[in-house]
Amino acid sequence: MTKLYVGNLPFTTTDEAVNALFSKHGTVEKVSLITDRDTGRPRGFGFVEMSNADASRALQALNGTDFEGRALKVSEAQERERSGSGPRRY
Repeated sequence: MTKLYVGNLPFTTTDEAVNALFSKHGTVEKVSLITDRDTGRPRGFGFVEMSNADASRALQALNGTDFEGRALKVSEAQERERSGSGPRRY
């Protein structure tokens, strides 16, 4: 399974729209659009999980293409270290 990072998404897009776009290139296992923790508003990026071969095809086909007026940025997601484990300070 490969997790793809999908950036520069329109703030109005939905999980269903991203799923439909990527499913043209293979079976989509999961779509996760990221929202702001405080406001609940979309942050303009998300992740799509697909099989390795399907993800490779989708990355090649969709990186830089227009989606709802914006040029998508698609790349293989990088695992990142979680910063801090305590409560957020203001």
